[in-house]
Order: sequence, then C-alpha cells, then structure tokens
Amino acid sequence: MKRLSMICLFLLVWAGTMFAQTLKSPDGNLTLQFRLSAEGTPGYSLQYKGKDVIKESKLGFSVRPDYQFDRNFTVTDTQTSESNTTWKPVWGQYSEIRDHHNELFIAMKQNGTGWLLNLRFRLFNDGLGFRYEFPVQKELRHFTVNEEETEFRLTGDHKAFWLPGDYDTNEYPTTTSKLSEVASLIDSVRQEPLAIRSATPNLAVQSPLMLKSAEGLYINIHEAALVNYPAMQLNLDDKGFVLSTHLTPDRNGTKAYVQTGSVTPWRTIVVSDDARDILASSLILNLNEPCKLADTSWIHPTKYVGVWWEYFTGQGSTWAYTDTQDIVIGKTDYTKLKPNGHHGANTAHVKEYIDFASKHGFDAVLVEGWNEGWEDNYAYSKEFIYDFDKPYPDFDVAELQRYAQEKGVKIIMHHETTSSVADYERQMHDAFRFMNKYGYDAVKTGYVGGIIPRSEHHDGQWMVNHYLRVAQTAAQYKIMVNSHEAVRPTGLCRTYPNWIAQESARGTEFESFKGNRPDHTTILPFTRLMGGPMDYTPGIFEGDLSQYGSNQAKLSTTLVKQLALYVTMYSPLQMAADLYQSYEKHLDAFQFIKDVAVDWDNTYILEAEPGDYITIARKAKGKNEWYIGGITDENAREAVIDLSFLPEGKKYEATIYADGKKADWRTNPQDYVISTKKVSSKTVLKQRLAPSGGVAISIKEL
Repeated sequence: MKRLSMICLFLLVWAGTMFAQTLKSPDGNLTLQFRLSAEGTPGYSLQYKGKDVIKESKLGFSVRPDYQFDRNFTVTDTQTSESNTTWKPVWGQYSEIRDHHNELFIAMKQNGTGWLLNLRFRLFNDGLGFRYEFPVQKELRHFTVNEEETEFRLTGDHKAFWLPGDYDTNEYPTTTSKLSEVASLIDSVRQEPLAIRSATPNLAVQSPLMLKSAEGLYINIHEAALVNYPAMQLNLDDKGFVLSTHLTPDRNGTKAYVQTGSVTPWRTIVVSDDARDILASSLILNLNEPCKLADTSWIHPTKYVGVWWEYFTGQGSTWAYTDTQDIVIGKTDYTKLKPNGHHGANTAHVKEYIDFASKHGFDAVLVEGWNEGWEDNYAYSKEFIYDFDKPYPDFDVAELQRYAQEKGVKIIMHHETTSSVADYERQMHDAFRFMNKYGYDAVKTGYVGGIIPRSEHHDGQWMVNHYLRVAQTAAQYKIMVNSHEAVRPTGLCRTYPNWIAQESARGTEFESFKGNRPDHTTILPFTRLMGGPMDYTPGIFEGDLSQYGSNQAKLSTTLVKQLALYVTMYSPLQMAADLYQSYEKHLDAFQFIKDVAVDWDNTYILEAEPGDYITIARKAKGKNEWYIGGITDENAREAVIDLSFLPEGKKYEATIYADGKKADWRTNPQDYVISTKKVSSKTVLKQRLAPSGGVAISIKEL
C-alpha cells in the first residue's frame, strides 16, 4: 500500500509538471525552483534558508492584439553556469564589488505559434534576478505588450513600505502598513499635493518595494537595467497577497513596443533575515552591464553648494528675472524688461557662493534660474518654455566662468525642462556645447509637470529612453548628469557612470512644504536608494523657516541628523543645501560637512531596521579616514557603534557630533555637542540619539 501511494504521488506531480529544475545560490541559502506546468505555463518559486520567500508564481506576457504569450510552452534547452568575478566601479560605496552568482538559462518554444522566449535567472547570495529574452526568430519580429504577467506570490500579509502606484511621480511620502491595509489608505495618500499625479486605475504600489514578513524575512522587490522598456509598478492582490507586474503605459494604453533580439529589465528580489544585508547588497549593480565609456577620467564625485534653498525659504528670492508673464522664447528681449529685484541667479550673488565654496574647499556651485524662460514656465500647456543657452541679463556667464576658475571652483548647470521634453531634445546638443564653452562639466536636469510629447508619462518607455539618451549624449561632451523628477534608478550608473545621481523621490525640498516625516530617511535607503544614489540635498542647519519670511515650515530632524545623512544617504554628489549664512553661524558643526568624503573604499552597515534606524560607517577613498552616520525616527534610541571595522593595532581620534541633552526635532533641533575621543578597533561607542536625531563621527588615524 505504501509503495502504491508513492507511485500515485509521483504520477500526480508528474501530471502537473512538464519540466522542473532547481538552482542554488553559491552559499546554498537561496533555492530557485523553475517549473513548466502541464499547461506549458512557466513559473518560479524562491526559498531562503528553507523558508518560502516567493511561492510558485507565473511568468509570461499578454501581447496585442489579444494573445497569451504565457502558456503552451515547451522547454527546448537549459544551461547552468557559475560566475565569480570582481569589478571596480568608477565611484561608489565600495572600491571593488564581487559578482558571484549561479545562472539558469531556459529556452522555450510556444506550441502553435512557434514563437521563442528565453528566461535567464541569476541567483546570488543576497537574492535573485531574472529577465525575459526575445531571441531573433523567423515567426516574430515586432510586437506590443498588453501586460507583463510576472507574479510575486508572497507568503502572507507582510509589513510594507510603499508608495501608491503612479505613472508620473515618485514623490509621495512612504506609507508603512500591512499589505491588507493598503486599499484603505491609498486614496488619502494620493491626496498629497504634487506637481503631477497619474494614479494607476487599479490597486498598485511602486517599486522598489520593501517588505518584512512575520517570520522576520526582509524582502526587497525592484528591477535592474531598465532600458527601452517601461518602469514597473506592482499590482496588489491584498487578499491572496500576490504582486504582479503593471507596466507604465503611454496615454494610448500601450505598455511596450518590442523588437526581437532584445531583453527586458531584470526583476530583482533581495532577501535576508538581517536588514543590514539589504543595504549592503550590490545585486542590482551586478545585473547591469559594465561601463560603456572608454574614458572616465573626467567623472568625479562632487561636493557642492548653491543658489537653490533660498527659493523655498519664503524670503522672496525667485528663479525669474522679471515679473512679466507674457514671455515668448526667442522673441522676448529681456534687456528691455524691468528686473523684479529679487532674482537669485545674479552675478554678484553667485560670486558670494563661489567665494564661500572656495574658502571651505567645495568643488562646485549649483545655480538655478540663470536662463531665460522662468517667468512663464507653464507645464504641459506650453511647449517652448526655456532657452538653454541664453542667460538672463544679470547673469554674466563669461565673467562667472572666469571668476570661478580663478577660485578653483566649477559651476553646475541647471536645465529645468518643466517636462517639455520634446523641446529639450531639440536644444540638447546646443545646450551641451554651451556648457563646454563656459567650463561646466555637470548638469542638474528637471522634469516638473506633465510630459510633452503629451502622449507620454514620466515612467513610460519613451521617457525611459529619453533619460538614458541624455546621459549618453552628455557623455559625448564629458558632462555628468544629475536628473530630478526622473524614473527611479535601476543601477544604470554602473554602465554610464556620468549619470552620477538622481533625485527621483521625496527630497529635502519637501521639508519646506512641511512634507517629510522623521522616519522618512530611515526608509529611503531600503527603497529608493536600492537602485542608485540620491541627490537628497541634506545639510539644512536653520530648520525654522519662519526666520526668513512667509514660510512657516519646520524641519523634521535635528541639526546633527542632517550631518549624519551625508553618510546614510549615499551619493557621490552631495550638496550642502542651506544658505551659506546658516553655516557661518555653526562653523564647528559645518566642519563635518567639509570633511566628509563623497567617494568610498568600503562600507559597513552597523545597525539597520527599515523605518526605525540606520547606522553606517564608510572608509574614504584612498585615505585612512572613516565617517559614521547614525539616524533614528521620531523615537530616541541608543546607537551601538562597533568600531571593529578599523584596522587592528592602530590608534585613531574620533570627532563625535552628537545631539545635545535637550535636543529634539520639535523643540530644540540645534542643540548639539562636539567631542573628541581616542578609539581603536576594539572600541564600542554607545551614543544617544534624540527624537529624529542622529550622530555623525569622523575618525582619523593618529
């Protein structure tokens, strides 16, 4: 009887499966199972240390006009391989990155159509990446995608850190809730006043999505190498706890236009039972192609100040040169218009920032509002908004180039498009030639408002191609790109390291709108920063904006937490974002911003829990200097800082920037104390962090 039962069980499994194969991670902790069902539908599952992470989930596509490209497949070939290499990024959190993975390749043919579809899985010690590949074939060349059918079947009602699904913005505040609670919360979250919103028609959230299971597993779902394909939202079945791919469409409803010979982005699942491993992961970078630039010597991490924050403080400074609204680009003669008297980007004022940058060792000065067009920058209704090579009459570009060069400082260009992308593409080469002529080697681009061409969304296929085209074109002119309001990053900074940073999330500017919560920056490294560095623009010392004028906003952090963000919010492009006068009042605390590196040899995640706290240490590139940043949410806590990462047998001096005894983000944010202490690799520091406070430490070898 027992033998008969085993035979029946075998036949049952065989009847439900046409093909199955298993792949292990190099350390054996992760197990991928690929399965082709009896109906010929491909699927996969993922386990970590014997625990289910993703239950069996289907793969495939629905393509136009109305055909299911997710069933009736037969496996025609399989291949497995192992790769264990290292590579050196141009800049980054590590001077060397290990790429160690096992790979499973599956080739399939659909019965009836004869269409071919391949799947490639890469299993690392920290997670899984997989993508679809469309080989060149006789029966299929061009097709459009109704939907990608990729599923992520979760094991339960996980705690989630989520943004509402949206085709045009990722600037919502992060909401923390159970997956089952998303539906009851999402409508109120979508009331957030933003420049543009285009909600998904069904219940969906954005990637990167950070999850924590009741069993203590940390799971991050995102994508890598987003090229010529729309960004991924995630449909949510909040009863069965199933996520499925929801590609950003154009306004005609088409998701993607595909030609065979291409591949999709990688779908990524980073998983661990230790939250620190999520932040330490290089999986997304490893899934991107190596650097495609032959010469990268001109790419350099940058620390900068700029004419920017004053536009948000309420003191009256403006991007616009005049108050005249009836502007026609190419026709309006600005020399005949009356200046409004409060234009921030004027020659004398920019020189003040150049002087400050030079005195304190900063690399560059960002200037916003330098070019014609800001008076009538009306999004979506107006196509010709700016000239990108015509400065305002009070911005002497040649004199400022001379002055900055004399002071050893660069000026960072600003190209706000107000999402008239069609016009920016027409002007892009002229704009970059203008930058070359006047010594600019970096540009901050912006995409506020609805996209022109008017059939497109920020996260659709056409715009995904545009952002990359800007980076590629800029590289021809040896220009670095920092894109704001763009699609969230997916590790392409490895392939194009001149794409040095992005905003693509809710940055510091929202502090001036009373818009960031104390837990905000304890979440972003687990979500937005998984795909690449963020130009978060920290360093605001004067947190009470009522000091300046009409704005009544107050910062959601202590001053010391602002220092710590230079370490916890990774970017090779870091701004000291406050007015320079604020730093002159606190030069002792400002010293940390002056000292802290922007490029690193190594990174050590010391403590981490998404939404609660993060403590990170980093070694400066090419120096025996280490910097530590620790932050907490609205709850005070004690950070335990183990310095065992320091080389043994040597002595060091630590300068500790700490919250004062009475520090509190609500009542006393500027209370801080600075002390020094001799430390070694055996030292364990215990430091109190105030509510929404932090600690910043610089360590130098004696």
